[in-house]
Amino acid sequence: MKRTWLLFLLILALPSAALAAETAAPGGFLDAIDAVFAQMVEAMSGLLFLSIGGMPFIVLWLIGGAIFFTIRMGFVNIRAFKHAIYVVRGHYDDPAEEGEVTHFQALSAALSATVGLGNIAGVAIAIKLGGPGAMFWMTLAGLLGMSSKFVECTLGLKYRLISPDGRVSGGPMYFLSRGLAEVGLRPLGKVLAIFFAIFCIGGSFGGGNMFQANQSFAAVAQVLPVFAGRSWLYGLVIAFLVALVIIGGIRRIGAVAELLVPAMCLLYVLASLWILLLNIPEIPGAFATVVREAFSPTAVEGGFIGVLVQGVRRASFSNEAGIGSASIAHSAARTHEPVREGIVALLEPFIDTVVICNMTAIVVILTGVYSNPATANLDGIYMTSAAFSTVISWFPAILAISVFLFAFSTMISWSYYGERAWAYLFGENTTIFYKALFVICVFIGSVVNLRSVLDFSDMMILTMAFPNMLGGFLLSGKVAADLKNYMDRLNRGEMPVYK
Repeated sequence: MKRTWLLFLLILALPSAALAAETAAPGGFLDAIDAVFAQMVEAMSGLLFLSIGGMPFIVLWLIGGAIFFTIRMGFVNIRAFKHAIYVVRGHYDDPAEEGEVTHFQALSAALSATVGLGNIAGVAIAIKLGGPGAMFWMTLAGLLGMSSKFVECTLGLKYRLISPDGRVSGGPMYFLSRGLAEVGLRPLGKVLAIFFAIFCIGGSFGGGNMFQANQSFAAVAQVLPVFAGRSWLYGLVIAFLVALVIIGGIRRIGAVAELLVPAMCLLYVLASLWILLLNIPEIPGAFATVVREAFSPTAVEGGFIGVLVQGVRRASFSNEAGIGSASIAHSAARTHEPVREGIVALLEPFIDTVVICNMTAIVVILTGVYSNPATANLDGIYMTSAAFSTVISWFPAILAISVFLFAFSTMISWSYYGERAWAYLFGENTTIFYKALFVICVFIGSVVNLRSVLDFSDMMILTMAFPNMLGGFLLSGKVAADLKNYMDRLNRGEMPVYK
């Protein structure tokens, strides 16, 4: 209880700090931080996007791994899709099994972290830089990424730890350290686990927190005058709401996400469907443009490689397949079947990229804003807003609500990811300090513009893919064996059904 009050006292002390930050003199402390992180971002960018045959290494690492996992697991992304639907609907939920959340709550918590600004702004960025064809490769990367999600989330639950009080600790930190120890690679596993935890904490503060707060304020302030010019007020409100949820841990995060994710997805998809219904005759032509431009792009820097890179890169940012973050949430599911939770997880890239991202893409392409000289120079979220506004004049209000919900859900889920990584490094008894830092970062993200800090944090999220995917490669034999055993039992009718 004392720790809970500490968080609320911290929130009450934030406004004065915010006002000081907003009025910081040019060339002061914030600018110094910005300069330092700018150099770090440049160094990390040089490594992550090191070009091999015209293809950035990180893109090759993610897409190559996704192809490997798809083949190694016998196209599990296709053959287990129907079973995943039944699992999410609760057919196999045994209330006596260990864990903290249901399959659906675990999926919702992970989706709340991935379904976000990447689906709204990221798609428009991909089309602006890579043309309509980028959506083809983005979709393909999403379909292949389903296999990466399956592997990492199966491993996350397979090697999780459950404390006497029922609290679950799982994710890449644990399958790297415990799983690689089983195959005689204990030192490597320990090192990879530590690096992953560090990257995850940094990513949770930046890309999973400050960036979300910053961009959601920009959208909300446009339609709610009370927040215009008062970023500190918005920061105070959203920090308070985030604190209310994250204090309760994964159980409360799962409960909130269970309600929030379907609502926010439905709101955005309905707006998209309305535009598609009004333009039904043009839809086949839009899809034809996507396929044509995917292989014969026009006016795209880098030609075929350029459009391919943009599609795969934005898919990775959007659905986080291969990053390893989602396996932390799925590790808390109430089940003793790791493969079953991995099958649930493969739905995430499908929902995030194949469904929601394509909704945005078709609207942008149908309305022609990406090629209209008046709107072609708009960035990210503003291009998406312009596309929807051509049909729904009051869409900026819907967009503001969607952005707020997407950003809020992303923050509460990433708080759990970072907390579990923090607990791995520093112990459970210190997680209150992480939560306090996370709430502070929500506030900072609302009131300052440290672009390089945010870019650095986004880079850390991508860097999580290196230890996570390497662990997946080395343990893929165990996952394949578990999958075969599970599917054999399922096909023989040995799986008890509870609903």
